[in-house]
Amino acid sequence: MKNFLKERIFVILSRPSSPENIGLVARGMKNTGFGQLRLVLDQPLSKDAFKTAVHSEGLLKNAGVYSSLQEATQDMNVVFAAASRRRRNFPSLTLHDAVEKMMRYSEKANIGLVFGNERTGLITKEMRCSNFRFSLPQATKQPSYNLASAVLLTLFQLFMRESSQEKTKGLSYPVSRKEQEECIQLIIRILTDKKFIHSGNREHIIDRMYDLLGRLEMTQKDRSLLLAVFAKGVEDKR
Repeated sequence: MKNFLKERIFVILSRPSSPENIGLVARGMKNTGFGQLRLVLDQPLSKDAFKTAVHSEGLLKNAGVYSSLQEATQDMNVVFAAASRRRRNFPSLTLHDAVEKMMRYSEKANIGLVFGNERTGLITKEMRCSNFRFSLPQATKQPSYNLASAVLLTLFQLFMRESSQEKTKGLSYPVSRKEQEECIQLIIRILTDKKFIHSGNREHIIDRMYDLLGRLEMTQKDRSLLLAVFAKGVEDKR
């Protein structure tokens, strides 16, 4: 596997409840050649995680720990979130399509793979931190995959796709999620000031804006154009 994938793909676990699952995720990452792990936790990493991280303790020791998913994704250029159930405002890709899309980014792009809590999955606020959502195929109707299994299946698909040596030219290089969110928040403020967003539709419209502008994979040129267009619109109304 090329070094840039090892360095640029970050596995991000948001509010995992089982320390043992965290250790199993680290083990799966080591098996497939990935080494960047981030954890969103409200307390220090439990020693129990190290019991299942066989030969992968180094990944846990070097894992970044954050207080929120927004903080953990700020320096990502694009974020893919695993969704175990369909969301009306956040459509999902298949795992295959998500992997193909990941392979098309510039080698400079940081790619985040987000997995939610074992019981609740990702809440709406966390979904807004992603550009794309993807779902894992299942043979039968089950609630969801185990967290460690979901991560391993995703990484295995990436590992196999890269090992196939089928070359894909990387073109897309989105700005960081921090810059994307600053732009989205500005647009939301403008739409709120213009009464397009109001108490009756606020959550629905905001979800749709995050989905729409997230899927844009906002480059620096895109961001500059959007900011200029909305700034001009505000000036013209004065």
